[in-house]
Amino acid sequence: MLHKLTREFNFFQSHALGMRMLLLTNLIYALVMPIVELFVGAYIMRNSTDVSLVVIFQLAVYTGIPLTFMINGFLLRSIPIARLYSLGMLLSGISMFAMMSLDQLDTLGVFFAGLIMGLSYGFFWANRDFLALNTTVDDNRNYYYGIETFFYTVTGIVVPLAAGAFIAASEQNGWFGGHINVAYHFLTVGVFLLSVFASVLVHRGKFNNPKNAPFLFFKFSSLWNKMLGLASLKGVAQGYIVTAPTMLIMTLVGKEGSLGLIQGIAAAISAVLLYVLGRVTGPSHRLLIYGIGCGLFVLGALFNASLYSAEGVILFMLCLLFARPLLDIAYFPVQLKVIDVVSHQENRNEFAYIFNHELGLYLGRLFGCGLFIVLARYVSEYSALRYALLVIAIVHFMGYFSMKGIVRTLEKQ
Repeated sequence: MLHKLTREFNFFQSHALGMRMLLLTNLIYALVMPIVELFVGAYIMRNSTDVSLVVIFQLAVYTGIPLTFMINGFLLRSIPIARLYSLGMLLSGISMFAMMSLDQLDTLGVFFAGLIMGLSYGFFWANRDFLALNTTVDDNRNYYYGIETFFYTVTGIVVPLAAGAFIAASEQNGWFGGHINVAYHFLTVGVFLLSVFASVLVHRGKFNNPKNAPFLFFKFSSLWNKMLGLASLKGVAQGYIVTAPTMLIMTLVGKEGSLGLIQGIAAAISAVLLYVLGRVTGPSHRLLIYGIGCGLFVLGALFNASLYSAEGVILFMLCLLFARPLLDIAYFPVQLKVIDVVSHQENRNEFAYIFNHELGLYLGRLFGCGLFIVLARYVSEYSALRYALLVIAIVHFMGYFSMKGIVRTLEKQ
């Protein structure tokens, strides 16, 4: 066992410093993401009777992301990319402070807090995508995203379990004078401190900014237009699967302790599998992996729609916790490969495609979030949580055929 671990460590060390430092930074920040994604939604539900506020928060996040991508593109002309990347991580803690400073949760306040979180994600993802593009090559991107997904999966075990248990114990034992929101405040402080640590670490890498060139374009090649279509389908699913698990668990299963426990059980099973996939698979396996991920998402949605019970939610979460990393481990390397190809063909700045890709995601996210808000407020929350999720999953499955066309085109390049 020790020999195998040493071999894997040496293999990791054999890669470029920039790639290793980026992975280590993302490992630290991976400790933050489960709190941001899961427990912010739980906090809103605990302090409001309007479940659609969770989706309004998420819609504000998604609105802030493309806006920040554009701002980031201009700032990269004069500010080191590591600093902007750091800013994105730090803003996640600031957003949580803004949320929890509100005396009463209403649409405007929740939207404002979500917008700050969108700025955080925008600076984080815009610069992360560019750094991933420029510190990897196509042959090692399965490994890179396998390692990164492994990090996020492992932290998906520890953080939800620990944070959920902390909140549940605070409520059961009457800690903090019975003021359960104080437990959320402690988690927010933890998020901020981890973000500071990750921000310091990223500056150890020697990263170069994109070349100073225009990045706003409206006409692209047919290959990139196919990629934008796939991004929109991915965005439709994101508009739901970031918020739906929290709302389903809080509605049908239990409170925050259950939220962390369910995340941890499924993540423990998938962590090693994802590392192995990243280690042994190559570009030729991406379409198959993506198809399996799409199928698992549909299967989970079917369980939820047919059962709509605690058991159905658990089965949905198990499917989703395998589907999401499988989709990512296939999707992101294909996205970067397409950027490699079209940026060379059209002689444009790579950041132009990173920014444009985010716009494609936003259109899909807008549709996904908008569908939930309309159903929850004008039909019923029951319909929004039970049936619309299955529709979203089926629409997302159409992306498999888009992915197939893109992969076939890349093989001909």
